[in-house]
This record gives sequence, C-alpha cells and structure tokens, in this order.
Amino acid sequence: MVRLVLTLALLVTLALSIAVGAGDLGAEELRETYLTLRTGRTLAAFIAGASLSVAGVVVQGLFRNPLASPSILGTTAGAVLGGNGALMLFELVLGAAAIASVPAEMIVPFGCVVGAFLSLLVLVFVVRRVNDLLVLLLTGFILSALFVSLGSFLTSLAQESWQLGRAVIAFSLGSVSGTGLRQIAFVTPLFLVGVAASYAWGRTLDLLASGEEEAASLGVDVRSARLWAAVWVAVLTGSAVALGGALNFVGLVIPHLLRPFVGSVHRRLVPLTAIAGGTFVVLADVVVRTIPSRTEVPLGVITALVGAPVFLVILHRVLRGHHG
Repeated sequence: MVRLVLTLALLVTLALSIAVGAGDLGAEELRETYLTLRTGRTLAAFIAGASLSVAGVVVQGLFRNPLASPSILGTTAGAVLGGNGALMLFELVLGAAAIASVPAEMIVPFGCVVGAFLSLLVLVFVVRRVNDLLVLLLTGFILSALFVSLGSFLTSLAQESWQLGRAVIAFSLGSVSGTGLRQIAFVTPLFLVGVAASYAWGRTLDLLASGEEEAASLGVDVRSARLWAAVWVAVLTGSAVALGGALNFVGLVIPHLLRPFVGSVHRRLVPLTAIAGGTFVVLADVVVRTIPSRTEVPLGVITALVGAPVFLVILHRVLRGHHG
C-alpha cells in the first residue's frame, strides 16, 4: 500500500512539475524549449532528493541514530566546497581556454564528486587507524566545519566578480535551475551505483543497526562495512550536490518519516525512500517556480523551511522517549 501511494504521488508530482513554470506551453514555437528545461529540472530534482534520502538511510543505519544525516560525515560540505572551488578555478585561474575545452555545465558536477571523495579519503585514513564509531563521527563534524569555513572564504573571494559571486551563493543555497542534460547524464550512473549498492548492502546495514558486537558475531567485518557505507554516502551525496547544490534536511527527515510505515529493513526502506525523497524535492522545486518573486527563491531554503520544523518534532519525540 505504501509503495502504491508513493508511486502515485511521484507520478502526480512529475506531471505537475512538467506543467508548471515560467512560459506558456501553448506557444508552439517555444513549447519544446520549455519542456526540455522543465524536464531537466524535474530529473535533477528527483535524483538529488532520492540520492540524499538513500544516503540518509545508510548514515542512520550506520550510526543507529534517526537524527543522523549525510552531512554528518562531512561529504555534503566537501561536495559543496568542491563544486564552488571548481567553478572559481575555471573562471578566475584557468580562464576561457579551459572552459572551451571542458563543457561549462560539467565543471561543477565534477568538482562536487571530487570534493565528496576527498572528504571520504580523510575518513578512510582515520577509520583505518582507529576503529571507533565516535572517532568517525567527530572526524566528520570537524571536516564539515573546515569545509564550511573554506567555502565561506571562497565566497568572499568570489564577490570581486558580481556574476561569479552570485553563482557561488546560488549554488551554496541549493538550486536545480539551469541544470542541463549533460550534467544529468554525468551524475545518473553514480546515482544508480549508489542506490544499487545501498540496497545490496541492506542486510549488512540491518545487522549493524542491531549492534556492532552482534553483527561481528554473525560474520560482519564491521570496519570494512563502515568504510563501504561511507563510500556509498559519498557517491550519493556528491551526486545530489552536483545537481541541486546544498539541500538541507532531506536526508535526515525523509527516512525517519517513512520508518513507521515501512519498518527498518533496509532492502525495503532504500527504494521507497528514494521515491519519497525524489518526490519531495521535485514538489519543493514546483513551489519555487510558483512563488511570485523577481529572483528565484533558493531550493535549499524551501527544503529547510519544511524540514526544520519536522526535525524539531522528531527531536522532541526522541527526547521524550529517552526521558519517558
């Protein structure tokens, strides 16, 4: 029943996303252009939402905590920093010759994936030396703080150019506006690999969620499982940020909302969470397009406005459960 409801919600939302937006589809000479732009936005929003939601499932299973999110490992901040860094590198340092040799719309996605994996490499180095979940958590927190600080530094440098500064800020706040089919084609294989791997590792995540000692007694290599879980989170987060920038609370809220209805078995939770997360971000992008404003409201602002209150409700329930 849950699968049917989510599938119907997705289909309705996709149709709405194609129908709503600037421009009149009744104008025959521009209809194809409008449809292409809206299709690109819709696909980008779905992949970004699905990626972050599945990454949230993996992180919450890894840490056995419903309040965990993909940003807890530092990969979100790393991906955002990588995207902004790549954009500034090509605009300010390498110049027009480099941009001519590499498609402009591929620069930011490539930087996002590189940034996510660089943060992953630091985590792998730490975890290989110290087999402690708390150390992994603290390392991710420190990396996030470092990458956010570096991102703020890049943003301040970008203000020397009005157009570049605007692009950096827009990306940091989240948006699928202007996402091209080349970007989607570049990211889609990573997205599919990340989701498929998360599903395949569902049984291992189930065992980890029951406790590390119990998982180890059942034959799970806990250290290796942590590393691979971090890999899938990096792949999925890099994919999401490459298409949508920083979208807050998606990976935290969506998995938690679905668990009461579908349970905590990861092989059931992963595909349904992907559908729900993709639907949520597509719907948020529809809201962005319908808000009357001279400049487009950042997509990350909409996801945060919805996700933050839900997170507070979740936090209240968790605290009440601990003290009750």
